[in-house]
Amino acid sequence: MLDNRVTRVAWLNRSSILYTGNDKWSIDPRVVLVANTKSQYSIEIQNVGVYDEGPYICSLQTDNHPKTSRVHLIVQGNISPLSVSIIFNPSLSDKLLHLCLAFGRRDSYIHQKMHTIIISDGFMSEDEYLEITGITREQSGVYECSAANDVSSPDVRRVKVTVNYPPYILDARNIGVPLGHQGILQCDALAVPAAEFFWYKEDKRLSDSRKGVKVENRETFSRVTFFNVSEQDYGNYTCVAMNRLGHSNASVILFEKFQSTSSPLLQEETTAALTPPKGPGAVHDGNSGSSRCLLCTPLLLLFFVLCLSLLLPPAQF
Repeated sequence: MLDNRVTRVAWLNRSSILYTGNDKWSIDPRVVLVANTKSQYSIEIQNVGVYDEGPYICSLQTDNHPKTSRVHLIVQGNISPLSVSIIFNPSLSDKLLHLCLAFGRRDSYIHQKMHTIIISDGFMSEDEYLEITGITREQSGVYECSAANDVSSPDVRRVKVTVNYPPYILDARNIGVPLGHQGILQCDALAVPAAEFFWYKEDKRLSDSRKGVKVENRETFSRVTFFNVSEQDYGNYTCVAMNRLGHSNASVILFEKFQSTSSPLLQEETTAALTPPKGPGAVHDGNSGSSRCLLCTPLLLLFFVLCLSLLLPPAQF
């Protein structure tokens, strides 16, 4: 409210002059003069944002001395978090610091929570940052930053965290293949960034230019196909998986597998010939398993009588 002694009026925002009388000094189109009468001098700020918050001063010039009236504008409105994608290299550090910056009043709360099913335990922080110590490749995924206050519903931003790691070979098995057949060697590996695969045999790199050999490389595995295995193809092979963080290798052996030449009928006849006969015609002892000797006792008695007759003197008749 003004009185008749007021000669000049002005509105200021911090050190910037917005209006003096009817003259607009601000270049902001949202600031407009509402009233300039003997009883009221007011301005309006349209579409208020968080940057408009702060002190505003109404300056009055009277005949005696200037007077000021201070007003502090408090903005309560939506807040918006900002988030950035983070690529983390565990070979340099084992700590991840995820910042979540928000525009809005400081009495609003900001929290981040895990938004991926990759990690079963999950993480939660009600501060402006989420710190994960000892991060591993299993903790890669999408994280969620949520900022909210009492004025509006939470505003959410998501950030993808990618953990880089050197190649790790999961599986590489030896394989036996008969001469003249098709053989396949395979090497499976995980890596971020994706690994490049190389195959070697005795320090010589394999390629598709070799006749009868095809090398296929994919994001998670590499495969070597021998369409017609020869004697020269047998041996020890090395699979190398490599990216910019490191490399890993595994040894795989391609060996000759001999095919069986005997038929099932021949094996059955051989087994039957080696099996002892069984049935009513075979007599076995119950204790020792040997055949009974039915004439052994009479023969022993006859042999004993003959020996006794030879030892005794002849009879006198």
